[in-house]
Amino acid sequence: MSFNFPTSKPKNRKDYYIQRSIEILPGIITWSFLIGSFYLAFKAPIVIAIFIIIFDLYWMVKVFYITVFVIFGYRRIKIWEKIDWIGKCEEVGNQSQVSGTRSLALISNWRDLYHLIIIPTYEEETEILETTLDSILNSDYPKDRMIIAVAFEERAGDKAIERAKILEEKYKDKFFGYLTTLHPDGIAGEAKVKGANASWAAEEARIFLDEKKIKYENVVVSTFDSDTCVHQKYFSCLAYQFMTNPKRLQCSYQPLPLYNNNIWQTNSIVRVIMTSSSFWQIMQSVRYNKMVTFSSHSMSFKTLVDVDYWPRDIISDDSIIFWKCYLLYHGDYFVEPIFLTVSLDAVLASSHIKTVFNLYKQQRRWAWGIENVPIIYRAFLKDKKIPLRKKISKAWEELIGRISWGVTPIIIALFGWLPLWFGGDLFNQTVLALNLPKVLGYLMTFAMFGLIVSMFLSLFLLPPPPHKISFLKKVIMIFQWILAPMVAIPLGALPMIDAQTRMLLGKYMEFWVTEKVRK
Repeated sequence: MSFNFPTSKPKNRKDYYIQRSIEILPGIITWSFLIGSFYLAFKAPIVIAIFIIIFDLYWMVKVFYITVFVIFGYRRIKIWEKIDWIGKCEEVGNQSQVSGTRSLALISNWRDLYHLIIIPTYEEETEILETTLDSILNSDYPKDRMIIAVAFEERAGDKAIERAKILEEKYKDKFFGYLTTLHPDGIAGEAKVKGANASWAAEEARIFLDEKKIKYENVVVSTFDSDTCVHQKYFSCLAYQFMTNPKRLQCSYQPLPLYNNNIWQTNSIVRVIMTSSSFWQIMQSVRYNKMVTFSSHSMSFKTLVDVDYWPRDIISDDSIIFWKCYLLYHGDYFVEPIFLTVSLDAVLASSHIKTVFNLYKQQRRWAWGIENVPIIYRAFLKDKKIPLRKKISKAWEELIGRISWGVTPIIIALFGWLPLWFGGDLFNQTVLALNLPKVLGYLMTFAMFGLIVSMFLSLFLLPPPPHKISFLKKVIMIFQWILAPMVAIPLGALPMIDAQTRMLLGKYMEFWVTEKVRK
């Protein structure tokens, strides 16, 4: 199946102008809104004051339903953890034998299903990769139906080759297949991004599957970050969801990421930011019709081959692969949540200052997902089969989601005070000015409900401490959430505004690999 997807660098002048016109759009909207708000605070403070009250009312309602969705998501995690997924896979096979049917809606024998796990790595230490591989080895799915592809980069030098030899010696006989791939440096048309490495490994895996005469339709591929530790039941649960899904080729499967591998070792600022990111993913899983793949996820290998793997020139490969598939099936593609967790590393460096600095860089890299917007829009313009309603809905969600990421914390924290600071004596003598602080205070007090729920849920999601910890440490883990309003702008809004401004100016980012440190 031939499939053309827009590249990050248009090949003709017309596409280039369309691309640049859309690239500057998020930055122009954000900066126009920020600058315009300060201007209106001088010229029309009443307008700004009314807008702030309406916006805070809207945000109060949103905090409430986000909190409710997070609670629902957490409950589902606890339920799914208790299910015997291997037993459910057996039941599916028995039902198929009794009915005598075999269709796309059902794989008659779950042992016909293979898991291919691709683990791209760059400079991660052997110990981190061993932890990831051990978690796969300790899963409950039969290892004789699992294929591992550890994808190294040639540009990592001799150390990568040494790590590859150590890991291959240790794990090569423990799975149905164990592949070590070395992605060459400097291939034309490729950038130094994870997607290029993962795609090279996937092509090597395709050759292996052809040699073993394994059908692509019977392979579900998972791409994991190098520090991903999977839940013991993840692959059996994934197998069941894949087997029973009548549209399995038109679906990605998204586990819920928790940054728990070293959560006890990092600092409070990182814990608040990373746990908030996990909460957002849990919330999205409940309203899964709006989900897009993020970080570690799974999908049909046949679909991956049909879309020609991940883009090789785009940083945000984990989300853009969803859009490639969405375009392949002309809008009939979706993400199915897997209510089991995968654990990754929280940001941690050699000092607190470097840790926070690295956290900002990681948040900015995630925010660089804004690069998807012009590519998606260009693809929508060319695809005539996707219903217009879907195009508008998806285009709006992608754009407004990125804009709100950058401006919402600033609106909540600062904009309520702009009319009082800049409105002048005439405004400050109005009834609206006198009551504005009280109204905002009431709304923010109610919003604390979400913060309190986050505080307790974060404790339930914590792994056991690696060693005995002091009572003070436990207290800090509870009250660290008072930092949330303080870090929302510098480590939430600013990375997104930074990314939008870079794209506005044509200062494109390069892929930055988060340093992996465990003490």
